[in-house]
Formats: sequence, C-alpha cells, structure tokens
Amino acid sequence: MFLIRIFFALQIGVIAASLAAFAAPVFSQPTTVPGVPSDEKIHPGDLIEIDELGGFDFDWRGRLDPDGFLAGFAKIPEPIFGRCKTTIELADVIRSAYSKTLRDPRVVVRILDRSQRPVAIFDGAVRQPMRLQIRRSVRLTELIVMAGGFTYRASGEISVLRPANQNCQASNDTAVVESVQADDILAGKENANLQIMSGDIVTVKVVEPVYVLGGINRPGRVDWRPGATISRVVAAAGGISDRGVSGKVSIFRRTGDGSRVISVNLDKVDFGSPSDVEILPRDIVDIPLKGSPRRTSPPVVEAVEPATASQPLPVRIID
Repeated sequence: MFLIRIFFALQIGVIAASLAAFAAPVFSQPTTVPGVPSDEKIHPGDLIEIDELGGFDFDWRGRLDPDGFLAGFAKIPEPIFGRCKTTIELADVIRSAYSKTLRDPRVVVRILDRSQRPVAIFDGAVRQPMRLQIRRSVRLTELIVMAGGFTYRASGEISVLRPANQNCQASNDTAVVESVQADDILAGKENANLQIMSGDIVTVKVVEPVYVLGGINRPGRVDWRPGATISRVVAAAGGISDRGVSGKVSIFRRTGDGSRVISVNLDKVDFGSPSDVEILPRDIVDIPLKGSPRRTSPPVVEAVEPATASQPLPVRIID
C-alpha cells in the first residue's frame, strides 16, 4: 500500500509540472503563439487579427488601408501604421497604446489570410505566362523554370517593374524599374538573379521586328538580333528572289524628325565588312522588283504583334 501511495504521488507531481510548463509561456511571452510565424511582416492585403488576451472588447480584425494604416481601427484615437511591420512590432505598438486605458495589456497579432496580397505578373516571351501569389522568397530563375523557359521570340532582356508600396522591399516608396539580361542569369551572375516580390511586373521582352519586302523569297517580318546587318537580314528572309534587284536595296529608318533612306548595293557588300550596313529594330528593307521603279518613300507595313491572351492569366501560389 505504501508503494502504491508513492506511485500516485509521483504521477500527480509529473502532471502538475507538465501543466505548469504548458501554462507558463502564455503569460511570459504574450506575443508568441505556437505555430504562428510571429516575426512575419504584414503586407498589403493581409487579414490581421488583434487579440487582447484579457477580454474581447479590444480585439479587432481587418486589413490595411491604401496608406498602410489599420483600416477602421477605432479602439484608440490615433491611427496605427501596420504596413511592413512584423506582427511582434505591431503588437508592441498596440500594447503601448492600450496601456493608457488597460492595466498590463497582453496583445497578440496574427496574420489570418495572405491570399489577398498583390499578385506578381510574369509575362512576355515565356511559354506559360502567369500571375503569382508570393508567400516566400523566390528569385527570377525559379520563375523562369516554372514558366517553362523562354520562347524563340525572347529578346534576351527582362524588365522588372516594382510599383510603390506593394511589398515590404526596403526604400519602396516610389516605383522602381530594373532590367537584366537573360545571358547574365544563365551564366549564374548573382546580381542578375533578382528576388521577385508581391506586386512586381516581370516582362520577358519580345524581340523587335525588321521588315523585309519586295523581291525577297520570304517577305515579311524578321526578328531583330544584336549585330544584325543587311546581309544577315536578307539571308534570314530567304535571300533575293529571281525578280529582285540586289543592286538597289533601300533601308527605310525612322528618326526623331521623320525617316531616313539608306541605299545599299548588295552586290558590293562583303559579309562582316564596313559595307555590311547595320540594321536597327523596325527598319524596313525594300528590294525593288525588276521592271518596277525604286521606292522613294517608306512602305506601309502591318505590324503584327503576338496575340495576347483573352482570358486572365492563371494564378500560381508560391509558398
């Protein structure tokens, strides 16, 4: 019987110690809740809960207004700025404000919903354009893989527009535009592999056109590439046709004050030499037809751009 009493006493002591260990953190660390990322920053669109542990009168749930303050938070007279504060930082601010009316307030701030954060857009010359709900750190290379890589129309330049106040990037009070080269990303240059955030608009730019018309085997649009010359463009369009006059080629080029005409005799052009005139984006190369006069004014071309999707881009969650 004596041993039985000792056994029950030990069991009661273990249970009491366990209950004490379980209950103590609730009051010693009021801003920390198990399973909640208490140091996470609050983004535009987040649904926030403020829980005052002493009762219900000072609890609140809502979102930020466009200026970053708690929208409709009327528990205290002063507006509370919340954008990009961590939940711990916001809890400390609210606790300080509540302490003017409450004795030793204990405040917990939680992010209940992150689904309304501004979406990022990844578009342009990629195989699968998409919208993105970003809930963790993600870089440009990961998005390129998610999108299935570039299309053949990619120019090699990637533009990132970061609108103001759409994420918690430092010094983001004004819109920022950055441009990187795909070759630098593929080469593993760290500064080219940008971090992409909520609200960013990432565009893989489509290559600019050059138009080749007249006595050419495949008249129409040719994709411009750096280093393009008259001989390369003519070759890309299939070469001079049987009806074309290679000695009287005209290049029509837009300038700031109108247009300029460059005359080229292809019969005297050596590939890669100074006579191989550089071609710029949106130049119009006209090869006259035999028996037709040489054109003196720029022809009218129909700029056929890639079709845009009629349906909204699919949303992908990155968490």
